[in-house]
Amino acid sequence: MRIRTISIRGSGEWNEDALIVRERDGLFGVVDGATSLVPFRAPSGETGGVLAARITAETVMEWPLGPDTGCAELADMLAEANRRQAARMAAAGIDLSRKEALWSAGALVVRVRQNAVDFAQAGDCMLVAGYRDGTYRVLTRDQLAGVDRETLRRWAEAAASGVAGRDLLWQAVLPTIAAGRRLANDGGPGGYALLNGDPAFERHIECGTINRLGLRFLLLMTDGLYIPKADPAKAFDAAETARMVDRMGLEAYAEWLVQYERSDAACVRFPRVKVSDDKTAVLLAFPDGGR
Repeated sequence: MRIRTISIRGSGEWNEDALIVRERDGLFGVVDGATSLVPFRAPSGETGGVLAARITAETVMEWPLGPDTGCAELADMLAEANRRQAARMAAAGIDLSRKEALWSAGALVVRVRQNAVDFAQAGDCMLVAGYRDGTYRVLTRDQLAGVDRETLRRWAEAAASGVAGRDLLWQAVLPTIAAGRRLANDGGPGGYALLNGDPAFERHIECGTINRLGLRFLLLMTDGLYIPKADPAKAFDAAETARMVDRMGLEAYAEWLVQYERSDAACVRFPRVKVSDDKTAVLLAFPDGGR
């Protein structure tokens, strides 16, 4: 198995993603932290998104693994990270009843075993498999796609109505973003799983297992690897990203994407809330066809 990784800070002050690599144990992951809408800074300056991603990654890196660890135990890791996050937020004086104030993170954890691959996922961190027959298989669901498309749609409408400048556009979409945050770990329509300290998170983690037959590569990615689109309805295509990474290579694709985003620094041609999102990915190649 060959391993390639990237973790690139976007246009924000901090890289709120985290990377998980335990090569000896076949354990890998990506975490995408999200800053709370209620302003927060740790004493050393980190945002809540940085802390959420860090807590999740540290929990997974410290977890004792047995030889038969499967997807249920990977889900247990994320549940424990969520509990630790709740404790850290409470200690920091965060009001845990206000979802807009919570530190949060999406996450994907993968365990590669001799004949199988297990995964657990929450939020919009994605896992895509590529096979020797040339096909691609998206193994996770972007649980935030509907929420994010609504934000991008509102951003595009505001820009078209004459709102100019990213600061004013941000203010225009802020109520939409806040409404989306309130759907985290909600069991109703539009709800999605997110590590934010809410005990309900444990009911919404997704996990699964695939065999390794014919497997050529696995791509683990945060949503910063998506190609921005002019039409929000066409955004968030993980299979497209996997095809581009397969053709260009992980590092070259990330470099190309950053330049592509910079070509629209006003975020108008391709509606999005920041010029460049943080980009973290793990590319696992299986030259033996998954055996």
